[in-house]
Amino acid sequence: MTIPASLQKGLKLPVIAAPMFLVSGPDLVVEACNAGVIGTFPSLNQRTTEGYREWLKDIKARLKPDAAAFGVNHIVHPTNPRLMADMMVSVEEQVPLIITSLGAVRDVVDAVHGYGGVVFHDIANVRHARKAAEAGVDGLILVANGAGGHAGIINPFALINEVRSFFDGTIILSGCLSTGQDIAGAITLGADFAYMGTRFINTTEAMAQDAYKAMIVDSGASDITYTPAVSGIPANFLTPSLIENGIDPKTLPEHKLDMADEAKAWKTVWSAGQGAGSIHDVVPAAELVQRLTGEFRSALSNVHKRYG
Repeated sequence: MTIPASLQKGLKLPVIAAPMFLVSGPDLVVEACNAGVIGTFPSLNQRTTEGYREWLKDIKARLKPDAAAFGVNHIVHPTNPRLMADMMVSVEEQVPLIITSLGAVRDVVDAVHGYGGVVFHDIANVRHARKAAEAGVDGLILVANGAGGHAGIINPFALINEVRSFFDGTIILSGCLSTGQDIAGAITLGADFAYMGTRFINTTEAMAQDAYKAMIVDSGASDITYTPAVSGIPANFLTPSLIENGIDPKTLPEHKLDMADEAKAWKTVWSAGQGAGSIHDVVPAAELVQRLTGEFRSALSNVHKRYG
């Protein structure tokens, strides 16, 4: 496994609770980390840079001595006017893990490495993976077919094998991972971490509306629509939420990426991955991690009994 030493402390399960727009906040991050997985959130979930700094201080104050590390997602795109200000706060507060999206920039990587932090970058295709590797990132988050939010269309087997052929850093796999068995599958496939988003929406600490969580419980893979119509970048959304917002999945409009428009749209148009069909309840994050850990260990044990 290729997990940076700074991220091994307190890690009980090879899972990163993905940073979800308008969903991940301090409560979810703290409970995930204290339970033994890496909790993360997007800096833009706080409305101001100063508010973002306060969130960081709150999280650090509530983490237990044996907690896993936490991370923050920054959108590295020209339409994000807060990038430089938020990055300065991340450097000053020495956030252990920085997750970059929509652009891999060497200056950002160097700034994080300057204080001993780690940078993971999410990618949906091999071309972007090569660019991120050239920028010096420590890990690549492979957003494979079926993942929630901004997702790719490549099969995880094909994506992880091709990326591994040229990248020897940390590999994080994303896409339809909802159970401990899924985590075991990702690790067996060659990933170092499982990246789980949709499953953590349905935790009591997540900031998602109750109706959002209920819709996930009621949905399966066939209830997910992949479209760029909401944010300008192809992403997976709950089909019922598209319909409720007057968007016909059969006649999807075109849309150009705009961070301001996206922020407004995602409040009512809800994202989820195809793994929603494996999610049947809403539980505290600590209970979820405990469940996932049991399922993970059982899956590995079953494989060993059959083929060990």
